[in-house]
Amino acid sequence: MRSLLKHLPNAMTCGNLLCGCIGLVMAMRGYLDVAAWLILLAGALDFGDGFVARMLNVSGPFGKELDSLADVVTFGVLPATIVFQLMWFEGLGSISYLAFLIAVLSALRLANFNIDTRQSDQFIGVPTPANSIFIAAFPLMSRYQPTLDAYWKNDIILGMIVGFSFLLVAELPLLAFKFKSFGWRDNQVKYIFLIVSVLLLLFLQYAAIPLIVILYIIFSVIFNERKSERVRE
Repeated sequence: MRSLLKHLPNAMTCGNLLCGCIGLVMAMRGYLDVAAWLILLAGALDFGDGFVARMLNVSGPFGKELDSLADVVTFGVLPATIVFQLMWFEGLGSISYLAFLIAVLSALRLANFNIDTRQSDQFIGVPTPANSIFIAAFPLMSRYQPTLDAYWKNDIILGMIVGFSFLLVAELPLLAFKFKSFGWRDNQVKYIFLIVSVLLLLFLQYAAIPLIVILYIIFSVIFNERKSERVRE
């Protein structure tokens, strides 16, 4: 049983990759909401594979490399394709190809993550899953909250979605949700963020997702500022 369990994290990572491959087919066929759901499923698998690997004590360089390879597809090429389709459907023509900057920036971010020793207990730049979930929210909003289309289906917002992806490679320290303890004092900012996120989802549904990603960045800045203050004290 132990010999089988040790392969579970890599199997979950392969599931992440499979979601990305199927999502690409769905996106190119115009089923952007299905592709978005596959990103969310892959995000759960991506979070789970690392958690399971640590729990089983089977973390290693192979799993780390496999994870990055899968993420390039699922959290790089797939969200880029979704944004391309959104821009193309809005009649932006050849400008739509700018969406594939998301794939390039994601690959750069993942390659840097593998060699950047500063990212053991924090992230530098927006993680690729967070950026992909941010993007996935828009086709889900279009499918389930179409009354909001007028607020975001325009050239400016679609351009901002591409621009937002440059935060993938920004020198911006962000929270990693790895709890070393569960006490309120050490995790106050994280708990507040989680509570606010749940409330936003309850009231705004899919429209809450982009706001939550933006709040994640804001809360990270607050957390790092408070951390710096404690160090100075």
